[in-house]
Amino acid sequence: MLVIAWYLITDPDASYQELGADWHRRHLDPARTTRDLVRQLQALGHQVALTPAST
Repeated sequence: MLVIAWYLITDPDASYQELGADWHRRHLDPARTTRDLVRQLQALGHQVALTPAST
């Protein structure tokens, strides 16, 4: 964090923009999350077969 602060202080063109508390919710990609979770399970030695949930 000190490095970030140093860059913001020393560079007059640098600016900080707060992304907001809901940034993760707005940018959450369900397909990517699913792929990441499947890869994690496979890395642990599990076979993964996904089927769509019936509604």
